[in-house]
Amino acid sequence: MVPLRGCHRFAHHLRLCSFLSMAAPQQQPGKTLLRPNPSPSPAGSAPKRSRTMATDAAAAAGPPASKGCPAMKAEFAKHAEYLNALNDKRERLVKASRDITMNSKKVIFQVHRISKVNKEEVLSKAENDLAAVVNNYIGKLVKELQGTDFWKLRRAYTFGVQEYVEAATLCRFCKTGTLLSLSEINDSLLALSDKSVEPLQINALDYLLGVADLSGELMRLAIGRISDGEVEYAKKICAFVRDIYRELTLVVPLMDDNNEMKKKMEVMLQSVVKIENACFSVHVRGSEYIPLLGSSEDPDYSFFGASDFDQ
Repeated sequence: MVPLRGCHRFAHHLRLCSFLSMAAPQQQPGKTLLRPNPSPSPAGSAPKRSRTMATDAAAAAGPPASKGCPAMKAEFAKHAEYLNALNDKRERLVKASRDITMNSKKVIFQVHRISKVNKEEVLSKAENDLAAVVNNYIGKLVKELQGTDFWKLRRAYTFGVQEYVEAATLCRFCKTGTLLSLSEINDSLLALSDKSVEPLQINALDYLLGVADLSGELMRLAIGRISDGEVEYAKKICAFVRDIYRELTLVVPLMDDNNEMKKKMEVMLQSVVKIENACFSVHVRGSEYIPLLGSSEDPDYSFFGASDFDQ
């Protein structure tokens, strides 16, 4: 016989196992038990993972396949291709515009080396450099913009065109004393264009902006000519810049987008005033400028109306 104390212990063990089996959750096929998060980790340990529940069938299936219209995808792909090509062309135009600006400034600096003894030599070199700008850099603009909307990409190349107009008009004035017209500039670019497509033509706005910048270079040229004794040439420059400013004051109010032009007109007025003040100072106080204006052996006092001045 089994002792009574052992029977009680055996019955208690059976009841405890039955209670634990009823309290434990039953795992169904294809399901993952929801497990509580572990206790908070100390500082510096890995962050807590969020509670997640997933089925084996959903994990095996993967993300649902997207359904789209092939015609719509093709349409948007075409638009993306056009925009990418336009952005690439804009970047090439910006690069060409920078090259035009840099080399046009070199032409302008070359012209400022002009003097009474080397005028022909300096102008000849400046014209050759300007022709190289047209062939090597303006030609890139012509090839990129043939048959396209010039105004759409104007902001990418306008500054280079303005600098080229400034250099070209400065060379023309130093050589002939006249203003290079827009039609003459565009005619010189036709040789670079393909006759089968619409050629690049510099618009009137970029031309006028370049002419407005010309006044600053002519002001520097006039000051340099005064210091070299060519007062009459400085007066000619003064009259030329004054005429340009007067004509532009009549044109600017007719322009639609004239904010940039108004700023240039303010600078242009300052250049006119500087040239006039320099010429006036030489005319009124010419005797103070004699050491700077020429030789002490045979000074020329005709610039202030006293050719027979008593020495």
